[in-house]
Amino acid sequence: MSNRNSQQNKQAARERLRAERERQAKKDKTRRQLVVGGSVVAVLAVAAGIGVAATQLGGSGGSKSSNSSWDAAAKKTLVEPANTAGKGGTDITVGDPKAKHTLEVYQDMRCPICSVFEQNVGQTIQKDVKDGTYKVTYHIGTFLDKNMGGTGSKNALSAIGAAVNVSPEAFVAYNQALYSKTNHPEENQDKFADDDYLLKIAQQVPALKDNAEFKKNVTEGTFDKWALNVSDTFDNTKDVTGTPTLKLDGKKLTKGEGVPMTPADFESAVKDHL
Repeated sequence: MSNRNSQQNKQAARERLRAERERQAKKDKTRRQLVVGGSVVAVLAVAAGIGVAATQLGGSGGSKSSNSSWDAAAKKTLVEPANTAGKGGTDITVGDPKAKHTLEVYQDMRCPICSVFEQNVGQTIQKDVKDGTYKVTYHIGTFLDKNMGGTGSKNALSAIGAAVNVSPEAFVAYNQALYSKTNHPEENQDKFADDDYLLKIAQQVPALKDNAEFKKNVTEGTFDKWALNVSDTFDNTKDVTGTPTLKLDGKKLTKGEGVPMTPADFESAVKDHL
């Protein structure tokens, strides 16, 4: 589980230390390469600590790795995606609105355990939704940007807004694609800060492939302000301390001491609750 309060999780602290060592090693390698190439400007950028940008050298320039662009987004007029609910459109709900039960999924798009959870249990959840067992409301945070540095969680959340604006089904498929083993980056990598990378993954989703409106909304940051609001709503949920977290009808859904991470454990936990 990715933990919002890193001081309370020794394992998370060790992981961040390992990640920081890897990041520093990459910085050092990049610095050596740039010195040999004589790129003084790039060397100064690395020396200034722009680690995220350094890992994306050679990209197409579609990165939103600067927090200043997100400071500007906070001042924009709010645009709510279609197919959302709640105040400011911060709820992404999939399934029959009249379903008796509600499963809530709390996630961060950079969270590696969320990726594993989606790979293992995502199809089971969608089957239950189709069967009318419950509807699902997704709550998405961006605390890993703060913990790890970077802006990938926010940028991916904005792209999620562009997907749900197309349809709930497009959101589900895009969420699965972002969390897939092939596409999901390591926690310490900020690949989701790159619009081009998000658009490349979207090509794997039929509803988003070559979708001009979706592309425009991603590249222009149409839902950046919305993404910040969704993140703030997540942060205000006091009993959620990490991701993934599951709630069924408002009660945390667990198996043993943690989140059910296999289809069998998940189905058992749901059955016990219902």
